[in-house]
Amino acid sequence: MVNEDDIHFIKLALEQAKLAFDEGEVPVGAVLVKGGDVISKAHNCRENSKDPTGHAEILALRRGAGSDDNWRLTKATLYVTKEPCVMCAGAMVNARLGRLVYGCRDEKGGAVDSLYRLLSDERLNHQVEVVSGVLEDECAEILQRFFRSRR
Repeated sequence: MVNEDDIHFIKLALEQAKLAFDEGEVPVGAVLVKGGDVISKAHNCRENSKDPTGHAEILALRRGAGSDDNWRLTKATLYVTKEPCVMCAGAMVNARLGRLVYGCRDEKGGAVDSLYRLLSDERLNHQVEVVSGVLEDECAEILQRFFRSRR
């Protein structure tokens, strides 16, 4: 269920996506929140860092893990502008993330709802609560604008 905090924090993730856009990166942003406080934020930096794991979600999880001297993020929510990929969804399971809120779907690579459902797969040792479609149009628009500018 979407609440006002979800909209607020997705807007912060969109600010991160805009930074990625300005840097020539695929515009995806992520914000990790615990107890109502932002504990980390990140945007894609794969191209500039030459790091294939430089996804916004991975960076936000890395930076936020250990905020309570514990890598488990069971009481945290990750806000992301685009549906996470297999790598990022796997990291969320391994981090024991409590909740994921994302903006738009990724029909070509989404591992939460579109192609796979990793975060709700009961064969895994942890499941993550998921809320999707928050500010979906705004999140999709920045990606569409980025890819149009590249063609």
